[in-house]
Amino acid sequence: MCRTGGVPDPPETGDEASTDAAFTALLEDSAEDLYESAPCGYLSTMMDGTIAKINNTLLDWLGLDREAVAGRKRFADLLTIGGKLYHETHFAPLLRMQGELRGIALDMRRQEGGPLPVLVSAVIKHGSEGEPLLIRITVFDASDRRSYEKELLHRRKEAERAHAEADEARRQAEADRTRLAEALAVLQRSLVPDSLPAVPGVETAVHYHTAAPDQLGGDFYDLFPVSGGRWAFFLGDVCGKGPEAASLTSLTRYTLRAAAHHDPDPASALTTLNAVLHERYTGDGDPRYCTCIFGIIEPGGDHGPTTVRLASGGHPPALVLRSDGRAEYLPTPGGLLIGVLPGAPIGTAETVLAPGDTVVLYTDGLTEARTGPGRDDLYGEDALHAFATDHAPASPMEVITALTGLLESFGDGLDDDTALLALGVPAAPSLITPSTTSHAS
Repeated sequence: MCRTGGVPDPPETGDEASTDAAFTALLEDSAEDLYESAPCGYLSTMMDGTIAKINNTLLDWLGLDREAVAGRKRFADLLTIGGKLYHETHFAPLLRMQGELRGIALDMRRQEGGPLPVLVSAVIKHGSEGEPLLIRITVFDASDRRSYEKELLHRRKEAERAHAEADEARRQAEADRTRLAEALAVLQRSLVPDSLPAVPGVETAVHYHTAAPDQLGGDFYDLFPVSGGRWAFFLGDVCGKGPEAASLTSLTRYTLRAAAHHDPDPASALTTLNAVLHERYTGDGDPRYCTCIFGIIEPGGDHGPTTVRLASGGHPPALVLRSDGRAEYLPTPGGLLIGVLPGAPIGTAETVLAPGDTVVLYTDGLTEARTGPGRDDLYGEDALHAFATDHAPASPMEVITALTGLLESFGDGLDDDTALLALGVPAAPSLITPSTTSHAS
């Protein structure tokens, strides 16, 4: 062969010759061979569904002989019971109405191996006058697709079940947390008094802030009468949190109450507590301790001054707001943590409260609250002193209200429990009825 213009064609390579041979063989393949050996099933039926022609591919899939099918069976006979029902109620009516259908999922009956999932397309062939002559049907093996769909459905059901189980687990966890919080709240209330008793000639107020509602706090306080018209009060903070802290708090409160009734001297009460905690916890290798400030208030009434005597074991100093607008700490130097040593030193202090004076006890959750943009600074005793000076003079209720607002202003910087207890002499004793107010948060 020569190209146009007499230029000879380049000689064929081996690959080109092989491709030409394959193409020539494909052209020699008869239409009948293509029909019979197609990768899908073909069949043609009369309008009543009687099979007139069917290819080898579909016969092999179904395990049938041509003689048993052509002219003897209808297309619906090749379907499963469910497929036959769908054919009669949907497939055949829609085909007559529309003239063609595409991609209809059906199941065909095989002689062996169970049903064969297929996708069926059908078209009606019409004559020159428009009359329907026969139905041509194409069948595609959908086994792999059906398996894939079943696997997707299975995975979807598994995901839905896992999602439902996760939702149920979350609901159960929330219910458990609610029950735990309720139980902890009840137990927490059992560790501090529900309310403070009324003290003649003295006003009182208290506030308790729990940093973590799902944990038992370690702060405690109490106020109760002792002999001679005097009243004992204390406030402190045990180490740790949770059940161990609750156990230590309970032991501390009841020890102090018992010690005060035996000997109301503040230093003696803390000395007794120190001995009890040291003996109870040091021997088992798990020492427990607390800070505590213990006081005795002796109301003077209309005939004398109200005196307050304090003892402290490692606790922040009490703060007094005076009626003349001053604020001052009552230092108790030298006091050591209660329970650490068998003979821990106790710091003491004494003051007189005039009408309008208020003494405030607090735990270190207040002074160790974190402030500043990065929450890197501690609030500290200097800032507390300045705050008290700004609010003096103030009644116990007014002081506790102001300090509660201060705690709220710390936001997430307040990460520890905080207890506040205030006692004061009314500014006008003859006009004010002694009262007790208890707050908790």
